[in-house]
Formats: sequence, C-alpha cells, structure tokens
Amino acid sequence: MGLFFCVKTFGCQMNKHDSERVAGMLEALGALPVNDIEAADVVVYMTCCVREAADTRLYGQVASMKNIPLRPGTPLGKRIVAVGGCIGQRDGEKLLAALPHLDVVFGTHNLGALPRLLREAVGSGERAAEVLDASSGFSSDLPTDREHAWAAWLPITIGCNNFCTYCIVPYVRGREKSRPLEDIVAEAQRYVDAGVKEITLLGQNVNSYGRDLYGQPRFAAVLDAVAATGVKRLRFATSHPKDLTDEVIDRFGSLEALMPALHLPVQAGSDAVLAAMNRRYTAAHYRGLVEKLRRVCPNIALSTDVIVGFPGETEKDFLDTYRLIEEIGYHQVFTFIYSKREGTPAASLPANATREEIQDRFERLEKLVQDSAWKANQAEAGATVEVLVEGVSKRDPRLLSGKSPKNQTVHAPLPEDCSIEQLQGRFVDVKVDEARTWYLSGTVVDGSLHG
Repeated sequence: MGLFFCVKTFGCQMNKHDSERVAGMLEALGALPVNDIEAADVVVYMTCCVREAADTRLYGQVASMKNIPLRPGTPLGKRIVAVGGCIGQRDGEKLLAALPHLDVVFGTHNLGALPRLLREAVGSGERAAEVLDASSGFSSDLPTDREHAWAAWLPITIGCNNFCTYCIVPYVRGREKSRPLEDIVAEAQRYVDAGVKEITLLGQNVNSYGRDLYGQPRFAAVLDAVAATGVKRLRFATSHPKDLTDEVIDRFGSLEALMPALHLPVQAGSDAVLAAMNRRYTAAHYRGLVEKLRRVCPNIALSTDVIVGFPGETEKDFLDTYRLIEEIGYHQVFTFIYSKREGTPAASLPANATREEIQDRFERLEKLVQDSAWKANQAEAGATVEVLVEGVSKRDPRLLSGKSPKNQTVHAPLPEDCSIEQLQGRFVDVKVDEARTWYLSGTVVDGSLHG
C-alpha cells in the first residue's frame, strides 16, 4: 500500500512556492498527494507568523489531530506531522513542547532537510526540530510539484533588510539575498520551454533585487531578461514603494509580457504612522509613484495592503489613510487590524485607540474598499479581455474561471464544444457582460481559444 501526504499552506506566495517544493520532495520519495488530512499518512504545515491569527490557527489544527483517525492500513503505524515555514523558524523546539502530536519541525532556511527529518522520525520514533540561522542558498534545485502546469513561482530574492517595525519577516526569513541573474533566467527559460504561460517573480522586496550582488538594484534588468524568454505573462510580488525606481515603472510601458497589475503595499496614508512603521517614504512620495505608473500604463490595476489600528494611530491618521485609498481607486485592498508580534519594535508601543474605535475604522475602510473595487472593475464592462483559464468556478462547475491581465477573476459559461480539460492553461477572449465587485462575468468569444 502506498504512502500519502497532505500539505497545508498558510500565508504568502513564498510559502506557496515552498509548499510546491515540499510536495516535489515527498513525491520524489514515492509518496502521493491527497487533499484531506484524514487520507494522509504525512501532514506538513507550511506556516506564516505575520499575524496572530495564523499562530492560533496552526496550534488549533495540530492539536485537533488527536481526534482524526488514522487511514486504514497506513504503513507507518501513525500519522507523521511536520511544521515548517515561518512559525517553524521562529519557535523551533518550543513547538514540540507545546504540541504533543507534532513529530518534525524545520525552518525557512533548511527546506531540503525535510525528507531526512521525516525518515529519522519514522525510523527512530523520536521527535526532532532542526532550524538553521541562515540559508546557504536558494531551494530552486529541489524537486517541485507546481499547482498548475501553466504557471510558476520564481523566487529572485529571499529575506528582507527593511525591518518595518511591525513585521517579523526579517527575523524568520533572514537578511536579503539575491539570486544571480543568469540562474533566474535559466530557470525561467526552462519553465517557458516546458509550456509555462505565466511566471510570477517572488521576493519579500523584489525592487531591491541585486543590491547585495551588484552594489545597486537591478530589478529592471531581471524584468527585461525574463520577458526575453518569451513568457506570455509576467508578474511580480512584493514591491516596496521606497525602492520602486523609474526604470521599473517604465517597464510597464515597454514590456508586452509585463501584466498591467501591481501590488504596491502602502500600509498607511499618514506620514506620522508611516514614520512609526519605518516605511521610509511619505504619502506624497507614494502618490507620486502612482502618478508615474498611470502615466506609463493608464489602465494599470493597483492593489495594496493597509494596517488599521497601528499603535499611535489617531482618527486624523486614519482619515489620511481613508482619503488616500479613496483617491487612488484600487482594484483590491487587503485590510488588516494591527497584530502585535513579539520581537518586533512595534510590540512595545502603546495603543491610543480602543478596540471598538479600531473596529469601527476597519469597517469604514472595508466599505470604501468594496466601493472602490466595484468602481475599478466597471472599466471592463462591455470590453473583451484575454483570460488564462485555470479551471471551473467553485460555485458552479458549468462556468470556467480564469484571470485577466489585470489579475481579475473572470467567469464565463463553458463553450458547448469544449471541456475544461481542453481549456485549462490556455487563453480565451471573454466579452464582459457584467462587472461585479470581486469578479467579471461574460461569454467566450467564438474561435478565440489559443495558446
């Protein structure tokens, strides 16, 4: 009887990419993937510790494992549970003490050690935590099992040097390290040759790529070189405003492959709060970046992150943020109530707003965000957009689901003469009949299937 594994992923795109590497390593051992913990012999949690809710979720899920019966006939005699990612890096052996049903802990810097640690846990029956202080390189030489054959994550940097006062990432991902440009291009070319249609470049701050290798950022050169591989669609995340250069902005007008969508986290619209966050730009500088972007690419879709209730935030500070969000007109805004992370400078800052005041601000901002998203999507009403088909709608299997160049979700009835298997990973043109807050819906243009 075979061995089955399940990987559960929390957090950012980098964690999703790491999860694909974990799946690849386990498949290389002969294990088979399953979606449900109940059917798995090995369960791996890839974790995020940016917000407190992620800790609570992990501890609750691992603790509940004692109530999940083993798969009949499991060859291991027990279910092996492993925790990696940022919580694994931060807590190490503390997790073993807190979670009796946990067998293996590994960190962000030793992803490749997981197969060995699992074999040792099975062979000896002993629990183990192995966390390294720094990484010797990238995990790109590890086997991978990508979620979609037509799309690939491609990390170009790991770590972060920014030390925003609220953020734990530099402490669990380490200092910033860039991959050599030739390695990035070689991996991108392998993906394109294998039929990948969309590549997303990854890093905690892609804009500062190359500063450690070449003395100055060279992210624009990465965009040029990866676009030259012939990839149809190119995206990147995440982008720190303080390092977004004119050269990178110009690429939104000169590179056909670079999609007209950018995630540019602002976090706050108040200069006082931005300074307390150590973001190292002002609201005016951020607005200037948006102006430049729209001058080069008038139809660019912008998304952002906003933290509500940062220590010291006043009602005036909040209104500065509200006005900025209202003024820019984002396609999507990810809003978060400030979550204290022990070990960060902001954790010791006193709050000057009540929980009720912060919740009220959050709800006001959420209403604005929904209105903004609906208005932004109206630009596509009646237009025809190219859609990279990903699958069917979760709510209605009769509808295909995919992404527009602006990264909008698009739904359309499946053409009568096509199955979803024929459409997945290919492009169709969709005439948009209705633009909603979070998606577009329409009909597939006859004869538009390509790619």
